[in-house]
Amino acid sequence: MFFSKKKPIFAHMFEEVVTSTHNPGIKRLIAIQNKSSERRKSGLFVVEGERELLHCVEAGFVVDTLYILPEVVSDSIWDFIPRDSVKVVKVSKDVYAKIAYRDSTEGVVALVRNRQLFLNDLHLGEAPLLIVLERVEKPGNLGAVLRSADAAAADAVIICDPLTDIFNPNIIRSSIGAVFSVPCVACSSADCVAFLKDNKIRILTAQLQDSCLYYQSDMCGPTAIVMGTEATGLTDVWRTAADEHIRIPMLGKLDSLNVSVSAAILLFEAVRQRNLHTAIE
Repeated sequence: MFFSKKKPIFAHMFEEVVTSTHNPGIKRLIAIQNKSSERRKSGLFVVEGERELLHCVEAGFVVDTLYILPEVVSDSIWDFIPRDSVKVVKVSKDVYAKIAYRDSTEGVVALVRNRQLFLNDLHLGEAPLLIVLERVEKPGNLGAVLRSADAAAADAVIICDPLTDIFNPNIIRSSIGAVFSVPCVACSSADCVAFLKDNKIRILTAQLQDSCLYYQSDMCGPTAIVMGTEATGLTDVWRTAADEHIRIPMLGKLDSLNVSVSAAILLFEAVRQRNLHTAIE
């Protein structure tokens, strides 16, 4: 278990328990979970589970409301959320089963205030390593890429022309909170190209056509690894803007890998090259 369990402190704090999914607050929470339009309109998103919530708070996000299942949740959440800063709503098992996607979420679901990052908010060092994803739609893929970006200490993930919003609950769950630990920006491809060019960051596009093997490309300097969908690849905006086209050799009968697997391979090649360069110096 990620958190040490302590005796729950909530049983004596509340007289009433929300027992109906028709409660206005519960209906609002479910709408925010399920609809990106509701997330945009309310300026809120949903985080489920203590581990994810910890990463969220550590990244500077502000919790608006905690929905807790008293017989499960522990007082360890107060180690990172000030007691007086948040509204707490106690719910029944049936209501919690409706608002929680997973069984093992420590009895806590939170509404959190949105805070959007823009390209100019990114603080980049001398040799930043960025992952850029164009029109990648599946939340599971995005979450897995974010986990790899966190593991490789990438400086940011930039999602271009997004088909889903960053705070989709499925992205938060599949990233196990990496959506908070890695700076994540959504923008247009045109704006991203301009940003990378202005900051003298080399653009490496992952594509089959006119490409070299990925380990033949120098990733030690400022680098953006750009990837598209498995179905359609990258648009001409990126093919034209690229400083170099790279590919992962495919030795079997298939011609592509899942985008999250490809991202992990390319990120850790950059890590390998940078570690080797540092060792030589």
